Amino acid sequence: MLSQVIEGIAIPFIGTSLGSACVFFMRKELNSFVQRALTGFAAGVMTAASVWSLLLPSIEQSGHLGKLAFMPAAVGFMVGMFFLLALDKLIPHLHMNAEKPEGPKSSFQRTTMLVLAVTLHNLPEGMAVGVVYAGLLYGDGKITAAGALALALGIAIQNFPEGAIISMPLKAEGVSRAKSFGAGVLSGAVEPIGAVLVILAAGLLVPIMPYLLSFAAGAMIYVVVEELIPEMSAGEHCNVGTITFAVGFVVMMILDVALG
Repeated sequence: MLSQVIEGIAIPFIGTSLGSACVFFMRKELNSFVQRALTGFAAGVMTAASVWSLLLPSIEQSGHLGKLAFMPAAVGFMVGMFFLLALDKLIPHLHMNAEKPEGPKSSFQRTTMLVLAVTLHNLPEGMAVGVVYAGLLYGDGKITAAGALALALGIAIQNFPEGAIISMPLKAEGVSRAKSFGAGVLSGAVEPIGAVLVILAAGLLVPIMPYLLSFAAGAMIYVVVEELIPEMSAGEHCNVGTITFAVGFVVMMILDVALG
């Protein structure tokens, strides 16, 4: 069981690292069309993962509440949303293609704030993986090893383009390939760290596991609505983001249902 947990935690981080390594093999920066397509795909994966891997298990684990089985999912979801909103306001960061940074004023360099933006994005993904594997370790059987693996694989798939999206623009701005790769890897390091912390905490908080699952879902949906959807829709009108959103959603749904 422990080896499965370690594997599940490592898989998304490996996805980000491999994507960041594109900086060594690709000469040109990703064009806006490709970036929008990849962002749409990531949004679709995260939305489907929030539903099938987090919210539905949360509701299933609350079945003993009868007609109020929705309550832990609803409460946890909203708390997760507001938690990410608070981090968004408290941490200085700069989204890709944005002119002005968000959060409090800071003397951080542009590249540092770009990495912080992606790190904020990756935090809920790490939490999601951690809480699902915590549910596997301490839960009541509603979460299976295959279902947890499906979430880890789905996030790893969408982390691959995310790694490239952070490392390639940094190289285009004059940062060395090695430092661009390191920044991409660093942005993904928060995922295994967050996953481990959630697993350790969940061991003490088993009774509120449904709240933890939906909390992670709320945090992920915040990222989708606040960051990914605006990015995939920015600039001249194009449907590629919408199409790849649907593809990402279906891919994650298939993974979760087929493996879960």
